[in-house]
Amino acid sequence: MTKYKISEIGEVVGGGTPSTKYKEYYSTNKDISWITPKDLSGYTKMYISNGERYITSKGLNNSSAKMLPKDTILISSRAPIGYVAIAQKELATNQGFKSIIPDKTKILPEFLYFTMITKKSELENIATGSTFKEVSGKVMKNFEIDVPTIEKQKKIIDKLIPIVRKIELNNEINTNLLQLSQIMFKNKFPNVNDGPDKIGAYIRNYDKDRKPLSKKQRSKMPGKYRYIGATSVNDYIAKYNFDGIYLLLGEDGTVQDINGYPVLQYIHGKFWPNNHAHVLQGNKVSTEWLYLFFLQRNIEGIITGAVQKKISQKNLNSLSVTMPNNEELSKFDNIIQPIFEQIRTLEEENERLLEIKRELLTNLF
Repeated sequence: MTKYKISEIGEVVGGGTPSTKYKEYYSTNKDISWITPKDLSGYTKMYISNGERYITSKGLNNSSAKMLPKDTILISSRAPIGYVAIAQKELATNQGFKSIIPDKTKILPEFLYFTMITKKSELENIATGSTFKEVSGKVMKNFEIDVPTIEKQKKIIDKLIPIVRKIELNNEINTNLLQLSQIMFKNKFPNVNDGPDKIGAYIRNYDKDRKPLSKKQRSKMPGKYRYIGATSVNDYIAKYNFDGIYLLLGEDGTVQDINGYPVLQYIHGKFWPNNHAHVLQGNKVSTEWLYLFFLQRNIEGIITGAVQKKISQKNLNSLSVTMPNNEELSKFDNIIQPIFEQIRTLEEENERLLEIKRELLTNLF
């Protein structure tokens, strides 16, 4: 095992953002894939080929963005630090990355990917900046990692790849199951968004039971339970304060996707939420029905705040809805509950696989 600076085993490349003043710098035709840290929030795959937005060749040439080759390791260097993915094809990033083009004679892309996943805390600790912390290009170039022989790297990768692939397969199946459920919901309740009822009457809100933990507090209680934010799992800790089936809906910060729909997480089992997402269950309807309702409900009209976006509990409750009768709800639940049971089973398997993956990463790196 030899210790190398990143600059000795690869090239560190930053990114850039074309001016939004010029529409011709951005593309709706999937021209050049352009990745931002937001695209990696909650992203669970090893490889990434595109994000929410695309840029044009003109946008690339008139900004500091650069084309990165396939197998480049994308590492977010600010807001937040430590998201990691491998470029599945040529693409570009914004300035929130310090990406590494690996020298494959010295280090395999997959090995570097797994290595950098384990370095999140170290990168956060060496980041600098008064307004927000950032890992500079110089710091990334001088960051040191242990690199074994290529043969040893292959053996380590062979232990981790099957776990990663099984997790990704389970996620793909669940995506398909959820899409099927959404289609069924829209076909069954085409006019659900218009009506005299208010969704607040069908929500149980547990926001008062949330107890956010600081990073310092979490560092003192490492464990297996999920500490969950508005968009994804932020940490794993030794305690939980919720156990069951819940819906997390982004309350502030990231509250909607690019199409105006709410940021949602369907959570089951034991977990600890922070204070950036509403914690909900269905009231007189199943939590799964409530989940499908919000997935197809544009919430642009209830968002407040110019800088810090927010969805208040009052505004959330005010959304109009035409509620089906109990017989219709019961029939629909009989159809979708087995689907969601399968979703939960595969997610529980993924949690076990993720725990194995974390143990392997700790032992191998």
